[in-house]
Amino acid sequence: MRRVIRGRICSARRECKKSTMASRAKKRAKAGYMISAVAELYKLHPQTLRLYERVGLLKPSRSQGNTRLYTDSDLERLDVILTLARDMGVNLAGIEIILNMREKMIEMERQMGEFAQVVQQELSRVAASYAREKMPRTAIVRATPRIVR
Repeated sequence: MRRVIRGRICSARRECKKSTMASRAKKRAKAGYMISAVAELYKLHPQTLRLYERVGLLKPSRSQGNTRLYTDSDLERLDVILTLARDMGVNLAGIEIILNMREKMIEMERQMGEFAQVVQQELSRVAASYAREKMPRTAIVRATPRIVR
């Protein structure tokens, strides 16, 4: 199936998606995009962005004049939302569940990394302690080897 996207003829959906995502990444060099710029960049209506905010999928920061300002992390999240909605056909409730699970997985990966680091440090400490002392000094009674005749 061939289609034309931004003047390019694409034979596969993935190929077009990669080229459009690369062009999006180039366009967002600065932080703090207004809603009109984001809507134009992603070919969305501004009401769609407001809907995503209302249901809790996006949380843009606000300026002193209460204008929505989208950061690079907001745009990355919007990329995921649009991929789920447009390409995979997931509804808003499903997107919310997927994003929440994704955040929990990232947090769990961070915690597992910290835990693995603590375990590694403890193992290194115990191995160094064992290498220094063949017999632990924490024993209540020291056993001396008996010579049997």
